[in-house]
Amino acid sequence: MQQWIMDVMEQFGYFGVFLLILLENVFPPIPSEVILTFGGFMVTQSEKLNFIGMLIASTLGAVVGALILYYLGHLLGLKRLEKIVDRYGWILRLTKDDLYKADNWFKKYGGIAVFLCRFVPLVRSLISIPAGINRMNIVTFTLYTTVGTVIWNAVLIYLGYSLGENWEKVLHTFDTYSNFFYILMAVVIVAGLIYLFKRKPKGES
Repeated sequence: MQQWIMDVMEQFGYFGVFLLILLENVFPPIPSEVILTFGGFMVTQSEKLNFIGMLIASTLGAVVGALILYYLGHLLGLKRLEKIVDRYGWILRLTKDDLYKADNWFKKYGGIAVFLCRFVPLVRSLISIPAGINRMNIVTFTLYTTVGTVIWNAVLIYLGYSLGENWEKVLHTFDTYSNFFYILMAVVIVAGLIYLFKRKPKGES
């Protein structure tokens, strides 16, 4: 799959990045780490590509993919989606537990889960479904999705850009330390957001 991703990006440039990231959101088994880090490397090799263009293309693809899943959840509801995943989930390597995990994240953290889950593998795609099921405000959903996606995409594109021909080292690092990395990132982000949202206004006793 990695070679196919690289071939699509080399042939279609920004549009290839947009399309692949859109598919990555709708079909989670496609790894965004490969798309984005290789995209960063491509910036160093082509005069037609740049960091900002790569970030815009990947972010647009992610937001469009997230909106597709949002409206899927909005139209079908959890029970219908559970039946679909139970029957066809093996194609996408999804289970009902994955679906309920995303739903529990949303119920536990509310709308902010849409932002937080952009940094968590698999759940970052699925979180759009409970957001749609629970009729989250579409403007708020799009805002949280965009901000979280920009951060995630910028970091990975920059890593690929910085490492150049050694961009694949990022993938090995993710494979080796993925669980620790994602847990640490989630903890830091959650702690920061809790501090911001619960901080008392100045002058309040």
